[in-house]
Formats: sequence, C-alpha cells, structure tokens
Amino acid sequence: MDARRPGGKKKARRGKRLGVITKGSLVEGLEMKLDPSQNIEDMKAGKFAVIEGEKNDFFSMVTDMRLDATNQEILLHPPAQDDELLRQVLSGTSTYNIVSLRPMLMMSKGAGDEEGPRPVKAIPSHFSLVQEAEEEDVERIFGREGDSEGRFFSLGTPLDMETPVCVDMVRFAERSNGIFGKTGTGKSFLTRLALCGLIHFERAVNLIFDMHNEYGFRAMKETGGRSATFVKGLKQLFGEKVAIFSLDPKSTRARGIQPDFEVCISYDQIAVEDIAPLQDELKLNPTAVESAYLVYAMYKEKWLSTLLRQDGPDVEAFAEEIGAHAGSLVALHRKLKRLENFPFMVSKLHDADAVDRIMEYLDRGINVVLEFGQQTSMLCYLLVANIIARRIHEMYVKKSERFYATQRVEDQPRQLMITIEEAHKFLNPVAAKQTIFGTIAREMRKYYVSLLIVDQRPSGIDDEVLSQIGTRITALLNDEKDIQAVLTGVSGTEGLRSVLASLDSKQQALVIGHAVPMPVVIKTREYGPQFYRELGCLDELGEEERKAKVQKDIQALFGES
Repeated sequence: MDARRPGGKKKARRGKRLGVITKGSLVEGLEMKLDPSQNIEDMKAGKFAVIEGEKNDFFSMVTDMRLDATNQEILLHPPAQDDELLRQVLSGTSTYNIVSLRPMLMMSKGAGDEEGPRPVKAIPSHFSLVQEAEEEDVERIFGREGDSEGRFFSLGTPLDMETPVCVDMVRFAERSNGIFGKTGTGKSFLTRLALCGLIHFERAVNLIFDMHNEYGFRAMKETGGRSATFVKGLKQLFGEKVAIFSLDPKSTRARGIQPDFEVCISYDQIAVEDIAPLQDELKLNPTAVESAYLVYAMYKEKWLSTLLRQDGPDVEAFAEEIGAHAGSLVALHRKLKRLENFPFMVSKLHDADAVDRIMEYLDRGINVVLEFGQQTSMLCYLLVANIIARRIHEMYVKKSERFYATQRVEDQPRQLMITIEEAHKFLNPVAAKQTIFGTIAREMRKYYVSLLIVDQRPSGIDDEVLSQIGTRITALLNDEKDIQAVLTGVSGTEGLRSVLASLDSKQQALVIGHAVPMPVVIKTREYGPQFYRELGCLDELGEEERKAKVQKDIQALFGES
C-alpha cells in the first residue's frame, strides 16, 4: 500500500504547472519563476498555489508579482510593438516574470489526511515545482461542507476556482470575530452569510442589533443600476429559529412582517454606565457624568426620571440639593432631554421587560434580530445596544457562575454571539473601557458571550480589542491605517497588505484567523435561490424535497416513531 494516501491510492499529479522556485527565505517568503507558457496577467494577488517539495507539499498564497530581465540592456532597447517574433524570442529567456509566494501550511507527503497540515517550519529546495491548487487540495485544508460533524460552512471559493472554501463554525463560535470593509463592499452580505452558518449548524445563538434593518425579514440587494432586488433575511430562511424584536413596530409591519415583540425601554432601566459611553455623541464633559453619579447615589434607578422631571431654574436648585456642579447638571439635563424624543422610551413598562423576553428566546435557542426601523440615529443605536447588551451580559455571568458551581450539563449556557454594526463607536480606545462590549471582547468568551463586530473603520477600534478578534473577514480597504489595523497581530503582514489592497470592490474578501487554517482570498458565495435551497428553505424546494424535509424535521422532533 502506498503510505501517502489512505487506502493505498497514489495521489495524481496536479493540474496546471505555474513555475519553479528560484529563491527566498522562511521569513520573507519565496520567489517563483513563472513558466513561459503562463500569462503573467492570469496571476492574481491572493491566488492559491501548491509547492511540491521533496518531502512536503507547501500550500501558499500569491502575494506579489514583478517583471525581470537577465540583462538590463535589453530593457534599454525594447522590441517594437509590432515585432512579435523578437518579443516571443526574448520572453521566458532574456525577460521573465517573478511571482512572490507566501507558504502558509505544509503537509508531509508520507502522511495520511488524518494527520492534517502543519505550520510552515521549513522551505522547499531550489527548482521545486509550483502548481495550481485543485479541489482536493482545498478540501484537505479547509474541509468539506456537509461533513458528518456539521461544522464546515462555505463562504465562497478561491480566486479562479469553483471549490468551496469552508470556515470551521465550531472554531468561529469560540471567539469574537470581525467583518471589515469600506462602505459598499458587501459587509452586510458577508455578515448574513456568517450568521447563516452559525444558525444552520446551531453553533451559537445570536443577538443581532440590526441598525439598518438588513438581517431580519428581507434586505435590498443593489444591482448597480436604478433598480434593486430583494433577498431573503434570516427570518425567511430559518422561520421559527429567528425572532424579530422591533423598536419601531410600524416600520417593521410596513416591510411585511409582524414583529414577535415590540420593544419599549423605561427610564428606570437606564444606568449611568449606559450614559457614560455616549459622551462624544451627546458632547458631555466628564463632570456631567460625575453629576449623573451624584443623582444616582441619591435616587438609585429613579435617577434619570427624577432628573428629567426638573425644569428650568429647578435644575440649579436640584444641583444644590445633591451637591453637584450647577453648570454640569444643567448641561446633562439639557442633553438627556433628547431621549424623550425616542418613541420607544416610556415612563413605565406596560408589557414584559424586553431584555427578559430576549433572554427567554435565547435560552430556547431562538436567534433574536432587534430592528431599529426608522430610529437609525447613532445616539439611539448606542444607547439601546448598551442597555440591552449590559443586562444580557449580567444574566450570562450569573448563568455561567451557576454552571461553574454545579458543573451540570443542563446548567451550561448556550454560546451567545452579539452582532454590532459601527463597532468603532463602541470599541474605540475610550469607549472600549466604558462599554460592555469592550468587557465582552476582553473576557474571551469566559461567560459564553462573544462578539461579531462589523465596521468600515477598523483603525478606530482599540488595539487590545483587535488583538482578541479570532477570525477576520475583510473586504476591500483603501486607508493604510485600516489595513494595518486589520492585520494587527498577524505574521507575514507585508504580503497580506498587498493582497488586501488589491481586492475587488465587491464579492471578494480575505479570510484569516482562528476559524481557517491559513489566510485565503475568496470570491464570496452568491446569496440567492441556490443558497436558499442548500440551506433547506422550504419556499425554494420542490414539492418532493419539501415533503422530505418536513418529514425529517418531524422525525428529529418526535423520533422515528
């Protein structure tokens, strides 16, 4: 039996020959002389290639390309554009193309697939053959969607290939993750794909703060012209596995869906800790926040409603009563009056507490999308997300401590992932020390809570928070500071920096981190009818497929009988 392949089958030679290795180092990467039969224009930054060494296969990424010549004098007198014969004579001999490769993983030729790839600790010898990766190579590295364990979920395909690149959703759920890219690069679609994987495989229950109403029932897909088409949201795809909570029920109904719960927040639910992170948005000075703590010290949870009841000259008298600086308290009172403009703010709750209801759904494994409707101001988003996430986190801390004490399986909390947009507003160096989201990011899921942060300005996020991000899915970024921020804590950043800067403006992303064995550039999966069918969406299945799925779901609920 051949020891290289399970079952003794010898691995077939790979497809297209790209070139041979001519120089390089372990630290700086390798250089390949491109085969004369290959067109340099077919080489793209981020392309997946395999270097066949004597003992190992090296799975690598194209990071750069350059033109070179054996004699520089040739370049001083280039052939005329119409002298095709001379151009062909020089090509590949006197002039040639060099492609830079960054080995990411290596696998012993004598090892079975079960041993898996390893970090690169060696380099291949001179003239090692470089070939295009094939479907089997991608599956060996990234796994196959639909595996028996139900952990691999495809986000797209490598450049110039049609083989799915899968993310390990078990590892994805283990850490906080980030989805980055400048405006218009498809961050929302990437986020929806990642959430579909988590929900489909039930690897985490999700709480999504949906600022622009893009994840719940349906979302608009720009077509590039004046017309637009709509795609299915999570509720349409997963039905009873997803609940929609709404701060603006009228807007939600106008878009064709009845919310599962209408969210109201009472003034007594707002703590000073929820106001402190809003200093920039409300333009509060530090003494104003200190005044808020003085009000709280006397009136506890009634602090905000008591303060807002004051009016005109009464505020200064109130400041004197509690020993606060009059000017600071007047400013605080004036700025917090803005909260009264939010229709979801009430003096007293007449229905169940929204946070308690969210927790009920999460405990049952139902994912919650909180829609903001037309309440899309940054002040509203920051306030509501802070209030709800802080209290949900407090509940999870209690549940986790109970589990650590009893060590009973039934007490173990479900893994929760909280999705926030405009993440730099919550996680900039100042806010990260004040908001609950900074705490969650630093805790590294100690209390079974992690983040999925979506942002177009990663350079605005605190470095300590970025260092805790497990997997980063990054679309095109132009700003050098943003590119540098995304690559914080990543080795071999020079090559990856050029890859990031050369991504297409849509449907391409660099995936790197905890949930993938090596960095890879993908063409993102098409989010449409074929994807819906693959997820088992009943609306997209044929009659026979629909009956089979319903029967399968019934058997899963009640057993074979």
